[in-house]
Amino acid sequence: MSSSQIPTLLAAPNVEEANQEAILFLNSKLPSYDDLEHLEAEFIESEKSEAELTPQLASSSSKVASLIAEAKSATHSHVETAENLSLLRHSLTDELVDLTENLLSSMSSEAGSSTLLEDIETLHRNLNDLQGVRAYAQVIQHALALSESSIQQIESLLPSAPISSSSVSQFQALQTFVTSVADTCTSVEDGAGTQQLHLVSFLERIRNRTWVDIKKSISTPLLDAAERLHWPMQVDYSKASQEDRSAFENAFLRLLALQRALENINTNSSDSRSEKDGIYPLEVMVQPVALRFKYHFEGTRQTNRLDKPEWYFTHVLNVAHDHRPFMQYVVQHLLNSAGLGNIIASEEFTRLLLPLLTSKLRRTIPSLLPHPSLLAHTIYQALQFDTALKEEGFRLDGTLDMNAAQPWAGISDIILGKKEWFDAWLDGERLFAENQYHEIITGSDAWQIADDESEEESVGGLDLKTTNSARRVKALVEQVTDRYSPLPNFLHRTRFLLSTQLPILELYLGRLASSLDAYETLSSALVRAVPGALGVSLGVRDDSSSVNVDTGRFTSGVEGVQRLCKALLSARFIEAAMEAWGEDLFFLELWTEINQRPALRALARANSAMLSSDGDNESQDTIFQVIVDRYRKLGRRCEDIIVQQICAEIESSLKAHLSATASSSSSNPQDDFTLSQTLLAPIALLSTHLTYMRATLSQKTLTPLYRRIASRLAEHLLQRQILYRGSFTTMEGKVIYAECEIWVETCRAVLLQVFGGSRNRVEAPWLRLIEAGRLVGAEDELRDKIVTATFGSTDEEEWEGVMVQVVGSGELSREEVGRILRRRE
Repeated sequence: MSSSQIPTLLAAPNVEEANQEAILFLNSKLPSYDDLEHLEAEFIESEKSEAELTPQLASSSSKVASLIAEAKSATHSHVETAENLSLLRHSLTDELVDLTENLLSSMSSEAGSSTLLEDIETLHRNLNDLQGVRAYAQVIQHALALSESSIQQIESLLPSAPISSSSVSQFQALQTFVTSVADTCTSVEDGAGTQQLHLVSFLERIRNRTWVDIKKSISTPLLDAAERLHWPMQVDYSKASQEDRSAFENAFLRLLALQRALENINTNSSDSRSEKDGIYPLEVMVQPVALRFKYHFEGTRQTNRLDKPEWYFTHVLNVAHDHRPFMQYVVQHLLNSAGLGNIIASEEFTRLLLPLLTSKLRRTIPSLLPHPSLLAHTIYQALQFDTALKEEGFRLDGTLDMNAAQPWAGISDIILGKKEWFDAWLDGERLFAENQYHEIITGSDAWQIADDESEEESVGGLDLKTTNSARRVKALVEQVTDRYSPLPNFLHRTRFLLSTQLPILELYLGRLASSLDAYETLSSALVRAVPGALGVSLGVRDDSSSVNVDTGRFTSGVEGVQRLCKALLSARFIEAAMEAWGEDLFFLELWTEINQRPALRALARANSAMLSSDGDNESQDTIFQVIVDRYRKLGRRCEDIIVQQICAEIESSLKAHLSATASSSSSNPQDDFTLSQTLLAPIALLSTHLTYMRATLSQKTLTPLYRRIASRLAEHLLQRQILYRGSFTTMEGKVIYAECEIWVETCRAVLLQVFGGSRNRVEAPWLRLIEAGRLVGAEDELRDKIVTATFGSTDEEEWEGVMVQVVGSGELSREEVGRILRRRE
């Protein structure tokens, strides 16, 4: 029973509910009127039940009262117990807090000493540390003991005792112990990643140092014996005494036996071999050489100079060369007798000398980076050293080098193989080349034509005149080629080509193009028509305070053509030089490598002056093809401007002559004609231009220019003086013919010797004009024959035969001949 039901049960009875229940009871017992007869019996039964329940009610009421009293008493007792327990809980909580505070760390509290638990934990940690230190000390002590016993074991051997694996058994035990410790110790993980325990590295240093001491004890007799042979001076082995030779050979063979013993107990010795490791006896013999090298080139003596790297390169080269006979005939024999015939003594000795240079360069190059000239000189000397060694046949085959299967990279790879050092050298070379180029361009004689025959350059089998600037730019580019051609790496060669040589050629091309742009601007008719547009301050005129100068003289006459010829000669010269370079073996190899290697091909594609090669080796293009085409295009532009300039000047000078209405002539047709004075100026102008070009340009360059100029002038004269003028008399026709002959004769007088005395080559561009002149000057039977053949019913082939027979050529068409004949009155 719940506590909430107790008040309900103790409450007074509800009369309404009792009445309602009584009604429901009667309705259920007496559902109809006929059942009322049973009402009396039910009433009597109810009274009996009431009589039975009344004593029960009294008994239960008394029991309820007693139970309530007992419950109240128990409740009071439980409340007192709860209060007591609450007080006890608070006291226990306070005690727990006190105990917790007493157990807190002294480091986390503001004040107070450490607890007993902390003291115990600290002691345990210290004990563990001491046990670890003890273990470390025991390992180190055991390794040191093995090291000392290893050295004593080898020192206790008699000089005549052979050396075998049993002679280094203690060292073998040391090596086994170090290996076991390394296998047992696990790698340590920390914030920097996985790293080896210092104990393992320390034991490895002990092992290596022990072996060095063992080698030293065995190598001392070899050094003494070699010193008696005057080593490291050049050894004359045949003059040495038998005792000295025997001592040297025995000491040499003992060191070889020691090396074999190490290889037997350490199968992985080749994996940890450095560049300074090699045949033990040769390592020992290099030591006196290294001391001399250090004395001369690493101290404060005058021989240690940054600007003289050739001194220490030559020193090492001389040492290797001087001792080569001794190595080939004495040391090689000892190696063969020891079963090491696969080792070439001279090559191994030379290889062991190379670390002297590598360590010297690694220390020196950082101080040379701020000095490009010294850096370049050092690299050049390193490349020369590599070339000299390779020419003597040095290679890594037959040595103990780890990379013996690969070609020797050379001492220069120490510098060139490091990107920062190579980039510094490349930048220095590029800046030097650019400065040289600007000095060439800004020189006072840069655009003068080299008249001295000794200064003429032979390019592509042709002797070409050119300007001083073009000749010097060619020499500069070839100088750059000479400086990087010894580079063994094609990537380095490609970078030199793209960053140094091609930019110089592009700069010079831009300089020539800008000069043509300026020329065209100055010679433009529109610019000349603007008053004062190109006035230059060169002097003060008498009649005005303004400053003015005639700029037309820079672009007119021979002086103007001279400027154009200089640009043309420069462009043609560099073009021919690049075509010759492209066929050179060096550039052919470089171009082949660029086509075959994707990395080099991608580098070349990024440069606008290189072809976008797709790896096609069948292409006939050269490495300079793009820039050659640009120079060729510039040369054609120069020729176009020259032809335009000369023809424009002559045609302008011809205006006065062509506008004349009559020419003076003799009454006798057979007499010589007196030419018009207005024709003398254009004839003289043509002669002057041709004379200058003959003296300046080569025949190969002059020939196409002359043909274009003569063809244009001939066509101009044909159109203006014959085809598109009014009618003329026979006498005027003869004068026209005579004038045509004067033009041809002028060219013949200037150029006949240049063309080897061939009149046809001189007259070829004028044939149409000469033929037209002969037509207008023909008379009597010749004219009648031409008229009959032209206007008659003869076919084309027969007409051409008549023209060749009568006039001497058939350059004009039948229609043009008819038009010319109609011009005669």
